[in-house]
Amino acid sequence: MSLSVAYRHAFPGLALDVAFDAPGGVTALFGPSGCGKSTTISAISGLMRPDAGRIVLNDRVLFDGRTNLSPQDRRIGCVFQDARLFPHMTVAANLRYPSRWRRGAAREMDRVVELLGLGPLLKRRPGTLSGGERQRTAIGRALLSDPALLVMDEPLAALDDSRKAEIMPWLERLRDEVRLPILYVSHSVPEVLRLATTVVLMEKGRVTHAGPLTDILSDPDLAPRLGTREAGALIRARIEGREPDGMTRVMTAGGPMLLQGIEGSVGTVLRLRVLAHEIILSRDAPTGLSALNILPTTVTRVDGGLVQLALGDERMLAQVTPRSIEVLDLKPGTACYAIVKSVSVLPS
Repeated sequence: MSLSVAYRHAFPGLALDVAFDAPGGVTALFGPSGCGKSTTISAISGLMRPDAGRIVLNDRVLFDGRTNLSPQDRRIGCVFQDARLFPHMTVAANLRYPSRWRRGAAREMDRVVELLGLGPLLKRRPGTLSGGERQRTAIGRALLSDPALLVMDEPLAALDDSRKAEIMPWLERLRDEVRLPILYVSHSVPEVLRLATTVVLMEKGRVTHAGPLTDILSDPDLAPRLGTREAGALIRARIEGREPDGMTRVMTAGGPMLLQGIEGSVGTVLRLRVLAHEIILSRDAPTGLSALNILPTTVTRVDGGLVQLALGDERMLAQVTPRSIEVLDLKPGTACYAIVKSVSVLPS
C-alpha cells in the first residue's frame, strides 16, 4: 500500500500545509487537538476539498488540480468517534449493508464476524450494545465495504477506560491479521504506542516528523512529544521457549531475555516495549542482581538525561541523571550494559 498526501488549505486562524507518505500497517496521525488531524482525514476521504495539493492511494489519484473523486469512489472505509450505525437495523443487517450486492459477501462477513467477535451480537440492535460493541460493529461494517484503506478518526475517544480496554485487543488483532492499511487519528499516547507502526507528528497544521514508531520512541528529540515517561523503545523479539517456572525465553537483537506475562507459541514474533526510566546502565557486566536481563549495548547519543543505545540493529533509550552520565563517562561509542527487569517489559 502506498498513500501519498500533500495538500494545503486555509481556515480562519489556521493554515494547513500537510505532506506525508504512509506505508502499510497502522499509520497514526498524532498531535494536539486543533492541529489538523481530522481535517487531513476529511481531505483523504473526500469529505473536504483542499485548496490545492495531490492525494494518491495505490497509484490512483484521489485528488489533484484536475481530479476530485467522490467519497464513495475512493474505496476508503471510515470509522468515527460515534459508530453511526443504523438504529433500526440489527448488527447483522448493519454489517451486510455495504456489501449487500457484492458476490462473496457472505464469506467475507463470516470472516469479519469471527475476527471481531461479533457472533453473539448479530441479532441485537445498536441501542442495546455497549460503546465498545458498537465500535466493533462499525469497524466490521467499514471492513465489509471492500476498502483499500481503513480510516479511523479517534474511534475510542468517546469510550471510558473499561470500554477502551475491551476493544483494544480487537484492534490489535485487526492490525496483525488483516492485510489492510489503517490510518489512525488520535491524541492518546497509549493508543498510539499499542497500535501504530508508523507515526505522523502534527502541530499547528504542519507535519513535524513522520517515520517508524520505533525511531520516534528512541529519538531523544522526538520522544518527549509523546511524554518523557513514554520514551524508550519498541524492540522485536521471537519466542524461543518456556522455562519451568513459567517465564518466557525470547530472543532480541541484543540477545536473550526472560520475561513474565508473555503469551504466544514458540516462533511467535512480538513487539516489546521497554520504558527508558526502567533501564539501569552499567559500564561493567553486573553480577548478583535480581534483574534477569543484562544486554550489551553501545551509546550512540547523549541528550540531557536521555541516552540513546544501540541494541544490535535497533535503538533504545535510557533515562538517567546527569550525574550518572558524568560518573559513567557516557558518550557516543561507550560500551555499557542495559539492565532490564522482566516485570518492566510490556508486550505492545
